Amino acid sequence: MAAPKRGRSASAQSKPGRSLALILIAIVALTGGMFVSGHTTPRLGIDLAGGTSITLKAKADQGSAINKANMDTAVDIMNRRVNGLGVSEAEVQTQGADHIIVNIPKGTNSKEAQQQVGTTAKLYFRPVLASEPSGATPASPSPSASSSGGASPSPSGSGKEKASSSSSASPSASVTSQGRAVTDALKADPTPSGSSSPSASSGAKTSASPSAPASANPDTTKLQAQYAALNCAKPAERANAGTNVKPGDPTVACGERDKVWYKYLLGPAGVDGTEVKKAQAVFDTQGGSGWQVQMTFTGTGSKKFADITGQLSKNQTPQNEFGIVLDGEVVSSPYVQTAITGGQAEISGSFTQQEAQNLANMLSYGALPLSFKEETVTTVTAALGGEQLRAGLIAGAIGLALVVIYLVAYYRGLSLVAMASLLVSAILTYVIMALLGPAIGFALNLPAVCGAIVAIGITADSFIVYFERIRDEIREGRSLRPAVERAWPRARRTILVSDFVSFLAAAVLFIVTVGKVQGFAFTLGLTTVLDVVVVFLFTKPLMTLLARRKFFADGHKWSGLDPKSLGAKPPLRRTRRPAGPAAGPVDPKEA
Repeated sequence: MAAPKRGRSASAQSKPGRSLALILIAIVALTGGMFVSGHTTPRLGIDLAGGTSITLKAKADQGSAINKANMDTAVDIMNRRVNGLGVSEAEVQTQGADHIIVNIPKGTNSKEAQQQVGTTAKLYFRPVLASEPSGATPASPSPSASSSGGASPSPSGSGKEKASSSSSASPSASVTSQGRAVTDALKADPTPSGSSSPSASSGAKTSASPSAPASANPDTTKLQAQYAALNCAKPAERANAGTNVKPGDPTVACGERDKVWYKYLLGPAGVDGTEVKKAQAVFDTQGGSGWQVQMTFTGTGSKKFADITGQLSKNQTPQNEFGIVLDGEVVSSPYVQTAITGGQAEISGSFTQQEAQNLANMLSYGALPLSFKEETVTTVTAALGGEQLRAGLIAGAIGLALVVIYLVAYYRGLSLVAMASLLVSAILTYVIMALLGPAIGFALNLPAVCGAIVAIGITADSFIVYFERIRDEIREGRSLRPAVERAWPRARRTILVSDFVSFLAAAVLFIVTVGKVQGFAFTLGLTTVLDVVVVFLFTKPLMTLLARRKFFADGHKWSGLDPKSLGAKPPLRRTRRPAGPAAGPVDPKEA
């Protein structure tokens, strides 16, 4: 029974170079990736590198009350918008009863994050009644189909249950029929869809004009005049377009398509943004349409979306489009080819990955319970954080120096193995942190630095467990090479259990906390995983190789494995029991 174990042990001892080569290749590959990406240093958090601080004030609108529940919901949605996986260290927290503070660290796209945070109004799906490039001078004053036809730069798409961005669709409906749809939608008491009364036709021809027939509804006339006068190329007019409009009322709005501003005349909201259950950006590898946004609606939202798309699919361009309106701005206006049922829809077009992701984020996190006014935007300096970082690094250096002194004094030659392992762990930690900055937005803050310092003790503890197991085997009278192999299984179990407990604590801390504490938990979990990698792929193979060296194998007094100083027993010897009755008692030590 013992022979197979010795065989496996010998095989394991003969191939430690493979593990060392593997970890060396990993270090070289990660380091090369770090230099190729151009991010050779970890991204620092706002407390170390400075950043942008935004103060938002809540406003009660459309019946929403400013209370703790609504403020907490707003903080959660904003945090998901700007913080991604939770380790970019962008902080979102309440201050007082009606303020939210957003801190965005330097190195983040603060302008984009500011826009995402500031986009705090409700999200609605509204049917498009008319649209045209802002500032255009059409031959006819009516908002006809051709105003959204060949001038639209947006790409087209097609397919069942798929909404695509509007493009050069051929206008097949007459101006009169489209004008009738616009006018009917704006009337307080719309006429049936099959109606073709003269008054509807008359309204069509003046729908984009500031003037209207005397018989027209005053609200309709006013809205048509607003649409005709609206110039979305002017930021001031864009900001005021469609302000303080109720969801059930038609409105005007602006939207940008391929760097060209369009003005829209929109009908009442058909679907609320809260009825979008999920939205995600995906790449279509089969249909060849590139990046698209997939939406999943709630039960009530699914029915509403099926109804509105069923109605829109019967219309001609641009009245077969629905505008996705966020904070009074049309962020997308895909057209509909058929009624979309089943609670799922796709928006396709010539999206880049970033554009598709931004639209998916707006659909997923666009509906806030409150509106917010941006009060202040200030730049935070890192002077205090820099001093704290220096103090933290000094404390870490002192702690590392004490650990090294202890290892050298107590383990002597074995301390070289421990220091080499600490160096490998430090290199892996640094390179991975540098790569995680651009990859998932990881930002190194002061708590994260503390987590890295704590990891020194965790890593050193793993070495000590293994070294003590080896010493125990030498005290039992075994030579170094078998002692290294026999000590490993027991030390391995202890190391895995210890690291599992540390990782579990870090995971729980990461899940139940927010803000800077997550940086500490993330770093602690990362370094704990790296400790297991280093011990298995570097420390153990290195000890196997050193056990073949005379300095360690013979137990030199400076090797840290001197049998005399360890109080070792006499070497174990195996003797064959003599056959026959003459065999005397066998010394248990020799058995």
